[in-house]
Amino acid sequence: MNKKIEIREEFIRLDSLLKLSGIAETGGHAKFLVQNGEVKVNGEVCTMRGKKMRKGDIAEFKNNLIQIV
Repeated sequence: MNKKIEIREEFIRLDSLLKLSGIAETGGHAKFLVQNGEVKVNGEVCTMRGKKMRKGDIAEFKNNLIQIV
């Protein structure tokens, strides 16, 4: 699944992005996924749930890609 999420602000936090895209059901679920190293940002494992995602960044979880536009 590939999704494009449009943001109007300068950035969105990674945990919020996971919730918005439907990958995580809750903030706690997003935290769990990120802290367990299950999420990649721009091709590298990211364990910072508060990572600032900006336009052009790509998050990946189990072959699901989310691109910020």
